[in-house]
Amino acid sequence: MSIEDCRIVELPKIHDPRGNLTFIEGGSHVPFDIQRVYYLYDVPGGAERGGHAHKGLSQLIIAMSGSFDVIIDDGKDKKRIHLNRSYVGLYVCPMIWRELDNFSSGSVCMVLASNRYSEDDYYRDYGEFMRARWA
Repeated sequence: MSIEDCRIVELPKIHDPRGNLTFIEGGSHVPFDIQRVYYLYDVPGGAERGGHAHKGLSQLIIAMSGSFDVIIDDGKDKKRIHLNRSYVGLYVCPMIWRELDNFSSGSVCMVLASNRYSEDDYYRDYGEFMRARWA
């Protein structure tokens, strides 16, 4: 997998004068069945999140409120993506190192994941990730 396999996913946006609606269906809008949903909020100014890669987990990362940056890194190339719309997500495939930073005040980051939590699925050390990536 490379950062070229990661991509922006436009989600359906139903316009309504009472407020817009967006929905997400696993296997349709995201290329996996959703097994877990979690969200980050109250992130202090200047803080970073992420700093890991997953061996087999896929994710869709969405800025539900506010904005933040996602840095994706496949060990060869790096890319910074700014997320600031609740109807746009970033699909991140397995074996991609990711970091999140530049959180705006009041931002909420929702993550849809292809698997339940398993510590065994993580690379938390960049050197270990690089060794596995190019083994």
